[in-house]
Amino acid sequence: MRPQRVLVKLSGEALAGQAGSGLDGATLTALAADIAHASREGVEIAIVVGGGNFFRGVQGLTKGLDRTSADSIGMLGTVMNALALEHAIESAGAPARAMSAVPMPSLCESYARKRALDHLTNGKVVVLGGGTGNPYFTTDTGAALRAAELGCSHLLKATQVDGVYSADPKKDPAATRYDTLTHADAIARDLKVMDTAAFALARDAGLTIVVFSIAESGMLAAVLRGEGRATYVTP
Repeated sequence: MRPQRVLVKLSGEALAGQAGSGLDGATLTALAADIAHASREGVEIAIVVGGGNFFRGVQGLTKGLDRTSADSIGMLGTVMNALALEHAIESAGAPARAMSAVPMPSLCESYARKRALDHLTNGKVVVLGGGTGNPYFTTDTGAALRAAELGCSHLLKATQVDGVYSADPKKDPAATRYDTLTHADAIARDLKVMDTAAFALARDAGLTIVVFSIAESGMLAAVLRGEGRATYVTP
């Protein structure tokens, strides 16, 4: 059955393309086209975007920053990505609304659950920046939190590989790929595709996590149709 409302977790690195940092115009346009196409097929879509293409909080610890300051800078990176993605999705023909967990009213709407739900039911793609608005929480955990509170059935984790592996397949050619897992399996095996807090929150909320590669055009819509190659992590 096609899900009616999903949350897509999109890393900041995915927006950087081959450059590895910043925003790549061609990559941003292609991702926005996939998202807009999936939205036009009738699925309500929320997106939590990371900020690693601009700044990762953990990197700040090597630059003399404390964790709270470093994570705050990382949150700003996620808002920059949310604003860019909002514009790109609208340019692709689908209405979108950027919202930030860190209030920035001169730039975008502040996140509020009921307002986000209104936007979703009115057909807008909701792009969520600012993480949870708090330090020490990853955007993966923020994605699980928003998916739970917005009543999503699935959390779609868009990555550079086609599912969950026992190790990084780019570094370990012997890594085992999983078609299905439970949240308990993922936590017990310490699989790194999402952090433990995100898996635990998704398990408690009864969310199905779908891990798939965003590298190939049209994969988001394909996954929403139950097609394509992906790993399903279920409660």
